[in-house]
Amino acid sequence: MSTITINQPLDMHLHLRDDDMLNLVAPLSAKSFAGAIIMPNLVPPVDTKEAVLAYKARIMDAIGDENFKPYMTLFFKPYTKEFLQDVKNEISAIKLYPAGITTNSEGGVSQIDVDTLRPTLEAMSELDIPLCIHGETNGFVMDREKEFASVYESLAQNFPDLKIIMEHITTKTSADLLDKYNNLYATITLHHLLITLDDVAGGMLMPHLFCKPIAKRPQDKEALLNLALNAHPKVMFGSDSAPHPKSAKESCGCAAGVFTAPIALQVLCELFEKHNKLQNLEAFVSTNAKNIYNNIKVPSKSITLIKKDYVVPQLYNNKTQKVVPMYAKETLSYSIES
Repeated sequence: MSTITINQPLDMHLHLRDDDMLNLVAPLSAKSFAGAIIMPNLVPPVDTKEAVLAYKARIMDAIGDENFKPYMTLFFKPYTKEFLQDVKNEISAIKLYPAGITTNSEGGVSQIDVDTLRPTLEAMSELDIPLCIHGETNGFVMDREKEFASVYESLAQNFPDLKIIMEHITTKTSADLLDKYNNLYATITLHHLLITLDDVAGGMLMPHLFCKPIAKRPQDKEALLNLALNAHPKVMFGSDSAPHPKSAKESCGCAAGVFTAPIALQVLCELFEKHNKLQNLEAFVSTNAKNIYNNIKVPSKSITLIKKDYVVPQLYNNKTQKVVPMYAKETLSYSIES
């Protein structure tokens, strides 16, 4: 049987939630990956040094003996340079959410104005702290990311020394920005490489594929595939794996988020093999991230996948939580061997 080994796989955009949900999902990511950038949009958000350290401790407790490093982030708000100097060694990035644009982002930035943000962004530039951005406006849902492109351009021009990560890009417009500005980078999810809006709502509504940013058009998916399959040096894998209780997904007011953490590497192997690009997979899920986040230390860890059928569980659960993964009950052609 054929196998593939990936050295130090990294997930550069991950939601682990908290409490019982954290205890359920964190070990699943820790099994497949050497480390991950952890999103700070808890309730309340992670926006102090004490909150960073406490959340990291809860994550480490949840993963047990797994060899996995959580790279912590702060929820963006105006920070002084003195504060950032003090917390710098405990974080890998700061995450900016436009207010109310996605799950638990109500305390985000209400207006992205260069002059208002300048003190914090200049301090981040000087301290080499990357800025991760959920790049959407409040416009028509299919146009939100495209409309945000001008904001990315303004920030890239005004803060040329600031490393800006366009999170979970979904459009050709965002893909094209990568080669226009030296300081723009991007994460790409698993699901946005696989689905369009038609998969979500073209027939019966598929709640477990509903996410924000919403899946876009076929031409957008093709632009993302081109970047990922060719391991463009400015892109990296970020699952945006976003668990919600089954009851919150299969309900009126469906929560936005696709839970992919337990199957991400298996499906990526399938995808890259299908396109004869397996030789680029490690760069997409490891090397590029290490080059972009040049200050991270990654645990020594390799994941070996084997060409062997794997039936995705119908759900993952503990005493209080039930979460349905993408491709639940479907058969994948790769399994994690070790």
